[in-house]
Amino acid sequence: MNIVITGASRGLGAALAARFSAPGCDIGLIGRDAVALAEVAAICVAKGATTRVGVVDVRNGAAMATLLNAWDAVRPIDFAIANAGVTGGRQADGTMDGIDGARRLVETNLLGAMNLVEPLLPLMQARRRGRIGLISSLAALRGMPDHPAYCAAKAGVFTYGEALRAALRGDGVKVCLVLPGYFDTALDAHWTGRKPMTMPLAAMADRVTAALRAGRGRSFIPWRLGLLLRVLALLPSSLGDRLIALQRLVYRP
Repeated sequence: MNIVITGASRGLGAALAARFSAPGCDIGLIGRDAVALAEVAAICVAKGATTRVGVVDVRNGAAMATLLNAWDAVRPIDFAIANAGVTGGRQADGTMDGIDGARRLVETNLLGAMNLVEPLLPLMQARRRGRIGLISSLAALRGMPDHPAYCAAKAGVFTYGEALRAALRGDGVKVCLVLPGYFDTALDAHWTGRKPMTMPLAAMADRVTAALRAGRGRSFIPWRLGLLLRVLALLPSSLGDRLIALQRLVYRP
């Protein structure tokens, strides 16, 4: 299997790369940190995989397309996992992301996912095989008052994935959409406050890997938190706003 993972230099992306690594597997690692990517590549090779490393910012659509087309020409890509993401939100002084911060969130989390998928999609369709994994967030299910731009970006990934999955029925290309909740990672450490049902990184990576391997169309992890947010989204807006406001978080860059 030939797999490509964005945001592979650390956190969930690095953990997924390690879990998919096995003899006969080729792992393409994409990220911005060359040193960290080399360390992840060494872990994958130790597990028997071969690796390719692309030091690319997922926001750069032209560079992503060039890299992906070059890799696919050598060995067709079977599985593309869009994992790269950044976070942001309300800081201790009450300020929000601002337009520059919001643009960074949308360009990385949403457009970055599209910059992985869109160049590969016609190639997979022509071969009538392939799999796309999109890592969204449970924050996509109901806007959170402390990080609206992040929620918007992840909601975009969620809706994009739902639409793609339906559009590609019968084309031989499967779309797997995963929505993780809170888990212990460097990104999550920027947030202080109540984070219900937080999972260790290893446990989350195990659950996400299982969902991707199984080819599930949509996975909420943990499902109880996903169900709660789904219910909140169905409530009258005034009641839902009061309840969601109890979940106060502060972002510390």
